[in-house]
Amino acid sequence: MPSARIVGTGSYAPAKVLTNQDLERLVETSDEWIRTRTGILERRIASEDEATSDIAYHAAVQALAAASLDPADLDMILVATITPDMPFPSTACVLQERLGARRAAAMDISAACSGFVYGLAVADGLLRLGTMRNILLLGAETLSKVTNWKDRNTCVLFGDGAGAIVLRASEGEQGVLSTHLYADGGRGSALILPGGGSRHPLPKVMLDPDLATVKMGNGNEVFKLAVRAMEDACLTALKHNKVDVGDLALVVPHQANMRIIGALAQRLGLSEGQLCVNIERYGNTSAASIPLAFDEAVRAGRVRPGSLVLFCAFGGGFTWGSALIRW
Repeated sequence: MPSARIVGTGSYAPAKVLTNQDLERLVETSDEWIRTRTGILERRIASEDEATSDIAYHAAVQALAAASLDPADLDMILVATITPDMPFPSTACVLQERLGARRAAAMDISAACSGFVYGLAVADGLLRLGTMRNILLLGAETLSKVTNWKDRNTCVLFGDGAGAIVLRASEGEQGVLSTHLYADGGRGSALILPGGGSRHPLPKVMLDPDLATVKMGNGNEVFKLAVRAMEDACLTALKHNKVDVGDLALVVPHQANMRIIGALAQRLGLSEGQLCVNIERYGNTSAASIPLAFDEAVRAGRVRPGSLVLFCAFGGGFTWGSALIRW
């Protein structure tokens, strides 16, 4: 049975930078308040005419170049996003046409901030079946389009960006070793984007635009659940593969909040050198955060052939999960 090996990575963030000082002029907050509670200093914001498929395209081009792969050789395009260009066609289909990947099947995956890990599990399964050889997986978000810029508890958190990987069916020890996925729909209302679907369709959203923005309930509850869930998912991946924490070259957590990342690192006993963090420059980019951070780590030389890398995420739904790969 072939394994799913990552052969190329890429990332992209919009040009516009929104700093904490900029937010001080938009809402009642301060740079000190944001930094101490989130670890975020700035985030990227898509322009008015920049859609999720646009930023995904730039990340995809980078990943394909790194993999030395022509888009025509792709068998599947998967886009993890909660901010698609439109309900349908999927953002993956829009991207397929722009890339010229005529042979590729295409679909979006909706698992909020866990979307990339969920997508990795789907790609891994398809490649192990042997019916596909090359898959492009992206996490891409334009969360600024669904942010309530009057809500200081949420507007300080989110940013826009995209990350991409190319996976290839390959023999050998390198590749995805295991994926572990979880969900708890009973807690979904704690982190939600209620408008735009059949529950609150567009005519209703037009009367109440606030329905089309992200809502977060008890932030402390989300914090505790996120830390505990990601810790459990990480430990499951390590136990499944008979790996110790000290064997990990890199842990790439979802970049939700620096306090969550710090608590997770403390519980797992991670050293500073094992942790991959870039939240201070991008904020929470949901499904894009892991592949964006991972691409930066790859390009900085933080992973080498044979390195063990652990991904973990937690997001709305609630969803969470982990994946262990050998680079």
